[in-house]
Amino acid sequence: MAGNSNLETKQVLLASEAELYIEELKTYSLKEIGSPKWMSQHEYIEKLNMQAIISASSQADEFIKELLITLEKIPVLIHELLAVELWKDKVFLKILESGYNPSTTLPIYFVLFHEATVISLLETILYHKEACEAAGDSILDLADYCLRRISLLIAQHDEVSSNGELTDSSDDLSSIEEVKKQDKTIFFTVCVKSVSILRYITDSLSSLPLSVMTRLLNTHNTPVVLVQLVENPPWIKRDKGKLIKFIDNAWKEISERERLQLSKTEGQVWLAIHQLLMNEDCQRKYEFNSYSKEQILKLRGFMNEVLLDQIPSLIDLQRYLEQLSIMEPPAIKKDIILEQVPEIREKLLKDNQGKWERFAKYQKKAYFSPSAEDIKKQAKMWADTYNLDMLEELVSEPPKCASCGLPATKRCSRCQTEWYCKRECQVKQWSKHKPACNLVVKSKT
Repeated sequence: MAGNSNLETKQVLLASEAELYIEELKTYSLKEIGSPKWMSQHEYIEKLNMQAIISASSQADEFIKELLITLEKIPVLIHELLAVELWKDKVFLKILESGYNPSTTLPIYFVLFHEATVISLLETILYHKEACEAAGDSILDLADYCLRRISLLIAQHDEVSSNGELTDSSDDLSSIEEVKKQDKTIFFTVCVKSVSILRYITDSLSSLPLSVMTRLLNTHNTPVVLVQLVENPPWIKRDKGKLIKFIDNAWKEISERERLQLSKTEGQVWLAIHQLLMNEDCQRKYEFNSYSKEQILKLRGFMNEVLLDQIPSLIDLQRYLEQLSIMEPPAIKKDIILEQVPEIREKLLKDNQGKWERFAKYQKKAYFSPSAEDIKKQAKMWADTYNLDMLEELVSEPPKCASCGLPATKRCSRCQTEWYCKRECQVKQWSKHKPACNLVVKSKT
């Protein structure tokens, strides 16, 4: 196809370049996060992520996925994902508490953004069952990670629903307040991608270690967790009669005509529920109790013709729920077997216990307080990585507003890379766009 041949000429990476990058991927200690070598690897992963998305969206040869499988680097990506998650929990907070006030927040922003980069790459490749299988035992850690992120999203969403919007909407934020706001945006994106990955894992259960199924069903009671996402979806907001959904990494106003149409994330939740409740192996393994039954039966209130028309396979689930409503939860025979447990996070915790304060102090000085010359070098490097002009050529659609998703005719006057439909959207998007905007502007000076 003409479109695909055009995409092939506009690749971020050639297969030979990608192979060199992937061969170099390695695990880093928490102390090294933010170091020049770590930043170089982040740059590699960002380019691999861009290319993987381009290949998948253009239905071209997905050589990034194949190379990651062949070179056995998927466990490395999962380790790096869990490492930055733990760094955020233990080190990042201590850096903020120390009175950190840098001249630029770019270095620490890229560390925060690393979680989104890695999980985006994993989301693209784990769509394929062979990639899930190639994760090996680390798939246990990834499943646990996804449930941690989803559970935290549910808890924070409940807090927002009770207390109103928690994020500061002011445009006059200090650099640290801005970093915190950006972190919340990144966190939300990461959680949504965790839902997709969880669904891909449930699709591959038959070819994964049995412990994955056991942990999803009985350690985390994932079906009940997913019911909470159906009941109170964090990716839907209502404002003055308008329906707004989080779609393709941005909040978008939904027209009247599209209100009943499922988003990708909503579909992923339902498909994961279907797999966990209707798979015969899962039914034999799930330690059902009266509480789980009560929660799962809540799904009946959401199963209407509009939903079933969009996902016809849910008709079987609807019948199952009707049967469940008149049955007692089945008794499960517990087999005495040795179960694998996730190891990556536990090892990271054990190896670094009591060192968080020391890491924060060291990294703040060594990596997150760069000189003016270092800032300029980093800006040039990242402007090259995020080659926005080239990426723009890959998109055949007319530009869309970065804030609301409507067709856009105006660009950011500073960097000329982000599009808006009106001034109000530009103001609303500024705190999110500012780091990338500064990066591009600095690279040109």
